[in-house]
Amino acid sequence: MEKKEHKSISIPGGNIIIPMFVGAFLNTFFPKVLEIGGFTTPLAQGSGALVGAFLFIIGGTISFKSSAAAAKRGGVIIVTKIAVSVILGLLVAHIFNNNFLGLSALSIIGAMSGANNALYSGIIHDFGDEVDAGAVGITILSVGPMVTMIALASAGLAAISPMTMVASVLPLIVGMVLANIFPAVRQILTSGVNASIVVVGFALGCSMNFKQIFVGGLSGILLGFIVTLVGGAITIWTDRLSGGSGVAGAAISSTAGAAMATPAALAAADPTYTAIASTATAQISAAVVVTAILTPMLTAWIAKQNKKKKAEPKIS
Repeated sequence: MEKKEHKSISIPGGNIIIPMFVGAFLNTFFPKVLEIGGFTTPLAQGSGALVGAFLFIIGGTISFKSSAAAAKRGGVIIVTKIAVSVILGLLVAHIFNNNFLGLSALSIIGAMSGANNALYSGIIHDFGDEVDAGAVGITILSVGPMVTMIALASAGLAAISPMTMVASVLPLIVGMVLANIFPAVRQILTSGVNASIVVVGFALGCSMNFKQIFVGGLSGILLGFIVTLVGGAITIWTDRLSGGSGVAGAAISSTAGAAMATPAALAAADPTYTAIASTATAQISAAVVVTAILTPMLTAWIAKQNKKKKAEPKIS
């Protein structure tokens, strides 16, 4: 008798969303459980240390090696992505009093400045070329809270000293250096990314409640559309302007899973952001899911348009 295969349901961003919901469920309905001490309370309240460990692990996935053409393509699309995120974030801060339909400069810059590089690599495997694939060695450099910290501090929207910024990204830098010197360390850290996301997601969820998730989730859906459609339109344009096909520009139009840790990192550096950190985390987490759906669709459409254009007969 043949055994029936059970199909598993894949949830975009599930490794972040599910543990975050579990943590938020406990904090909403059974908060005392998270205060019993032992190892439970430090886990629930230790998002700072866990984010530091997470950045260390993420640093281990960043390679110093990249060909000139790949470095150029990666540089063009990620610099464009960062520039658009900062411009939109600062517009919201100064024109809309830091509240555009519930979105703050923190959530916009945090969500848009870094891309889901694993998603990028998977999409490029199907639609891109070798140069597009190699560009991930550069695009992954925007992972972490540094871009958001620099943008908000430079604009006078956050009181963060240069030493605090260095301290916030030092784990990422140390992980990067060790992984590039010792290949075995890279292999260990790379294999630990998904596990670290689950643990950090749970800890962040333990500082949230369902009301914050609901409010943040609704505006976070809007944030996801802004990241992919607005940011993507511009990265596609600059990609083509620099000699690319637009595929890399479309594939980079997602939100990094690592971005969910940015609000907590910023709140640790500047306590005035503590009040909105949980909402921003929920918004960015929603954007991770939305962009995981929209970005492949946008890239497939761009690839289809490119194919159609190539097939059109040239008029002499």
